[in-house]
Amino acid sequence: MSKKDDASSISRRGFLVLSGAAAALPASAPARTPAPPPPRRRATRFAVNGRAMVVDLEPRVTLLDFLRDRAGLTGAKKGCNEGACGTCTVLVDGQRMNSCLTLAVQCDKREVTTIEGLAEDGRLDDLQQAFIEHDAFQCGYCTPGQIVSARACIAEGHAGSEAEVREWMSGNICRCAAYPQITAAVLDVAAKGGPR
Repeated sequence: MSKKDDASSISRRGFLVLSGAAAALPASAPARTPAPPPPRRRATRFAVNGRAMVVDLEPRVTLLDFLRDRAGLTGAKKGCNEGACGTCTVLVDGQRMNSCLTLAVQCDKREVTTIEGLAEDGRLDDLQQAFIEHDAFQCGYCTPGQIVSARACIAEGHAGSEAEVREWMSGNICRCAAYPQITAAVLDVAAKGGPR
């Protein structure tokens, strides 16, 4: 047997040629799994800032995405998108909710209030005015969520002291650290009997 017949004596060039030829051969097509059916849409009825709505929604749409992208209400902000910062806080039946973690279909037959729903006839809500007077915002990104949360904090009866306000507002983060001014604004409105 000659060296040329020995498989171990193939040249590097020959190996590359054979490898390239093998790579060019059509591979068998992988088994295809059928595509999942598109998500079923669901008619959802709710009131947003007092306006009744009936919308056709996919079950996976968050309340935050619906408000910002479909309803045009951009006051609630997308911050962490994990429910940790509070910039997306809205009220659902008067209760604070992180709209980034709430599915829009969960709000069926419920009342949703955003920062845009607090002012009436162009007149600022008492908390909105107090935030201005106390300089309770810096960059303003967290401010809508802070104000909505503060409204619930007062309504829940948790605005009796600085410590209480800080505790019950702790889910709303202000990266500019305007906490003393935010607390002062909340206590000011609470002392006057709450927002109108």
